[in-house]
Amino acid sequence: LVLHDTTEFTYQRERPDLIGMIKRIPKSNSRRLDGKPQTYTTCGILMHSSLAVTLEGLPLGLSAVKFWTRKKFRGVAALRREVNLTRIPIETKESIRWLENLKQSTELFEDPSQCIHIGDREADIYELFCAAQEVGTHFLVRTCVNRLAGDGDHTVATIMDEVVVKGLHRIEVQDSKGNPDQAVLEIRYRKIRILPPIGKQSRYPALTLTVIHADERGAPKNRKKIEWKLLTDLPVQSRGDAIEKLEWYSLRWKIEVFHKILKS
Repeated sequence: LVLHDTTEFTYQRERPDLIGMIKRIPKSNSRRLDGKPQTYTTCGILMHSSLAVTLEGLPLGLSAVKFWTRKKFRGVAALRREVNLTRIPIETKESIRWLENLKQSTELFEDPSQCIHIGDREADIYELFCAAQEVGTHFLVRTCVNRLAGDGDHTVATIMDEVVVKGLHRIEVQDSKGNPDQAVLEIRYRKIRILPPIGKQSRYPALTLTVIHADERGAPKNRKKIEWKLLTDLPVQSRGDAIEKLEWYSLRWKIEVFHKILKS
């Protein structure tokens, strides 16, 4: 498994522009004359790393790493007011880092087909799925985009709403106070023809991928309800296959631990 994620290294400097900007953060209890919160600029370096681990979660090492800084920062919400983000070429976005690290990592391994690249919802990038197919490797990501599916007259969500529960899976979790708890997940999965964003359909092909939904039964106390929506090019033909993919995705947390250790 190759776990991908981005982290930030922030620094205190009188002139943030000398290092580079990360983002603007609202000041607590401080507002402008128009009522909007005052903000301040954080400065520092961003790092996108790729950590290779075994299926049991044993860390093997970094397979790729990319550092960069920003001369300016514009939030996604501000950009959406001006342009349709799905129509911007991936080569001009910071998210190209996902593709670059996938390709760099894949080149290190003798058999790319044995690698599974794992990312959180930030990795829900159609170009990433196509890049994985091009180099002969695999991916398993958590989705945040309700993509067009089938012949374009449905979405992934409407198709998955019709899929019956294929089985249950009980897992051990912790609530917000660290107390042990259990969750029962309803497992659904289906192979679906996924379409690229409308503005990019002339450049990228449709892909047949498998969607896995794991939804917790009931409403838990003292923690958020578990609702995972995963997307993969790997075969899923049984409840056991789906649970296996859920367990692999849960190992993604190891890169969060790596980043915490690195910055501590």
